[in-house]
Amino acid sequence: MTTKMIVRRTIDREVLGLGQKIKRAREADGRSLEAICGEVGISRVYWYDIEGEKVRGSLPEETLRRIEKALGTDLGVNFDD
Repeated sequence: MTTKMIVRRTIDREVLGLGQKIKRAREADGRSLEAICGEVGISRVYWYDIEGEKVRGSLPEETLRRIEKALGTDLGVNFDD
């Protein structure tokens, strides 16, 4: 009998100024922070932690991609080498 094994790959990228990029994109969007946070599925407190680059640990890529989608922007974070 052959069994399956899952192999996980985790890649971290340090992105300088990402919080400021997100803040500028949010301000350019024009909607309320509550509306944007609702679309992304995060709290206002967490959003401000992201903008202030005070997120404990690392920002999940899934959250970053939801932020990009909600703001209609590409923040330039790429995991391809």
